[in-house]
Amino acid sequence: MSGTLKAGQTAVVTGAALGIGKAAVRRFAEAGLRVVLIDRAHDELAQVASEIAATVGPKNILATSIDVTDAAAMARLAGEVTTRFGTVSLLMNNAVTRVGGGVLSPIENWRTAFEVNFWGAMNGVNAFLPTMLKASGRGYIVNVGSKQGITNPPGNAAYNATKAALKFYTESLQHELRGRAGCNVTAHLLVPGWTTTGTNEHKPGAWLPEQVVDRMLNGLSNDDFYIVCPDNEVSIEMDRQRILWAATDITDGRPALSRWHGDFGDAFKAFRLR
Repeated sequence: MSGTLKAGQTAVVTGAALGIGKAAVRRFAEAGLRVVLIDRAHDELAQVASEIAATVGPKNILATSIDVTDAAAMARLAGEVTTRFGTVSLLMNNAVTRVGGGVLSPIENWRTAFEVNFWGAMNGVNAFLPTMLKASGRGYIVNVGSKQGITNPPGNAAYNATKAALKFYTESLQHELRGRAGCNVTAHLLVPGWTTTGTNEHKPGAWLPEQVVDRMLNGLSNDDFYIVCPDNEVSIEMDRQRILWAATDITDGRPALSRWHGDFGDAFKAFRLR
């Protein structure tokens, strides 16, 4: 754990039954942490919970199918976790849905996307942060964002909007925590690249969830706020160029999303190769 987290501490992970969340709780359990698993995927949650219990012991795990969109339920869970395990050292808001679609998709899809991807993370922070602030030890909040919330590629505007909102919220959260006298809690934005998640077949260009978790732990050890992950097709430098190009749409007066605008293909290619 590179000195970031230690055996006996407690980590809470939403979206813990599959993908990055599952890889995270495995890694935490291997390091001797108590783990709280939250997910709505009942069968998969039960399976990973059984595996984790075999590693850390049944007394050091709590698995629950609470819905992260239910603020009251998350608050009750935070109280139960505090009573059972004490202070939470790491909160990882990883639960996500890709329900959404384009700008003209049904409003219900947009509401579902925001309820899970944005409000779900905020509910986690509101539930666990108050007790984390009272603790003397170091605490970490990791919100799992997306490059799609930064460069906004066409295809799923609702998902992109939720991740853009989560990025701004996490930035603001860290700014406010940094300004609190004596505060030992920091917020961080994990930004995965192309990652094999859920039950999807692994593709050669994608990272495995375990690689993302390794990158996250290294970033926390370095006290990085933006923990941006490459993959096997997109390098760190390519990410940097894409993010810069998106920002300069504004400063250079180009059309919105000019990276996907036919008139700017050559200009982006030249920018990318410079």
